[in-house]
Amino acid sequence: MNPPIPKALTIAGSDPSGGAGVQADLKTMGALGTYGMSVVTALTAQSTRGVAGVRAVPVDFVRLQLDTLLADITPDATKVGMLATAELAEAVGEYLPGLKHTVLDPVMVATSGDRLLDAEAIDAVRRLCARADLITPNLDEAAALLGRSPAASTDAMRRQAELLLDAGARRVLLKGGHLGADATDVYADADGTVLLPGRRVDTRNTHGTGCTLSAAIAALRPQRESWIAAVRDAKVYLTGALAHADALGVGHGHGPVHHYYALWPSRPEGVGSRLRQAGGCAGRR
Repeated sequence: MNPPIPKALTIAGSDPSGGAGVQADLKTMGALGTYGMSVVTALTAQSTRGVAGVRAVPVDFVRLQLDTLLADITPDATKVGMLATAELAEAVGEYLPGLKHTVLDPVMVATSGDRLLDAEAIDAVRRLCARADLITPNLDEAAALLGRSPAASTDAMRRQAELLLDAGARRVLLKGGHLGADATDVYADADGTVLLPGRRVDTRNTHGTGCTLSAAIAALRPQRESWIAAVRDAKVYLTGALAHADALGVGHGHGPVHHYYALWPSRPEGVGSRLRQAGGCAGRR
């Protein structure tokens, strides 16, 4: 009998353009062989051009979503993304001790530069960092969590990752973003720090990169022997999604990464052809 497919939960905001948030998380989880589930914390009006508005889901309904889901299904991993208010952050934090393999992406600012987290919520997210198994801040988010200026070198990244551990985080993946030519990230835990160089991809289509990476780590953690192995493979996946992003041609701003680059054929009609061969609904008239 085959082992069950891993199940991963995303607790995050919705992106109607499909490139970030819950939509990107579910695409990522599916692409990486994981059954994805979602609890929506906020609705956004956004596209590849930016964010026009944010509406937080009432806390009691977020709790109802979580209670109903968790009474039936136990996730093998959980990714937490956008938490628009302090009340939402506090409420979600109550559930983290009972969940396995939790990844917190402390979303504060969208790729477009639009702020997604109110000022009061930053302190609540700081407290939440100590409850997650891994946090994945970028340079600006790490700076906000620490009350410092963004790191400007790899050595400064190491130090800030260590400071986040000192502040209570269990594991940290500090994302280098555009710092340096090789897109180096820093992974830190109780055993020390590890530099994780990457390949910079020349594309403007970067919408949802942070959501995609954290969701990939959550999807892969139940399938890998360690956190660092899941992080390394998630970086490989994201690099591929960025490298193929220009092929999508979605939107007129910062387009999304290509979550399905390894699954879709080069010609779109190939999908319908394969479904017809398999007797799927695409072959019915």
